[in-house]
Amino acid sequence: MRRVFGILSVLFLSLVGIASAEAGVQVRVDIAAQRMQVTTTDGEIYNWAISSGRKGFRSPNGVYRPTRLERSWYSRKYGGAMPYAVFFRGGYAIHGTTAVGALGRPASHGCIRLHPANAAKLFALVKKHGAGSTRIALNGAASDGLSQFARAGGSKAKIAKAKSHSKATIAQAKAKQKAAAIAQQQRTPNWDAARDQLFMRPSLPADAYGYQPYRTGPYGWR
Repeated sequence: MRRVFGILSVLFLSLVGIASAEAGVQVRVDIAAQRMQVTTTDGEIYNWAISSGRKGFRSPNGVYRPTRLERSWYSRKYGGAMPYAVFFRGGYAIHGTTAVGALGRPASHGCIRLHPANAAKLFALVKKHGAGSTRIALNGAASDGLSQFARAGGSKAKIAKAKSHSKATIAQAKAKQKAAAIAQQQRTPNWDAARDQLFMRPSLPADAYGYQPYRTGPYGWR
């Protein structure tokens, strides 16, 4: 009987160990769709809008584990608050943002931004299940059809303003090039005019023999 109880105890502990190993948080970030899905082995499922890295600041694709948790963090590099930050690769983290109006399109410097309430929820889940039982997967790429300015602002008026500013800059550059060309022409010697000046010298008298003075002597020219 003791042997039977021993075997059952081992089986029970094994099942508990397997359940513990399977417990965790799955975070799937779809960069193309600008969405994040979070599932847990407790049956919780969440789907949130995000902001990934805008043009020039790509979010790194791959599969990661959280490296550290920071409830209150401030980026000295980019000068922004990062509440409920779950760091997963160097300075890259999933964190809350005050720029909630930009959620749903790329707008960050590479981090994954969430609504502060959603970031707090994810932060709590990772703390509950542990970093070792949390898996973070980033996949996909944002379209490059939009400019960095458009991604950050998202306003048609701002996009039109940016295009107008670009045209004005090009026009100014062309005007400067034209002015420089005119100035260069003015500085260049006008050889045709100089030649005309040479040929416009007064003609010599009929009895002159060149430009050199001459006089006669007893032995002729000298």
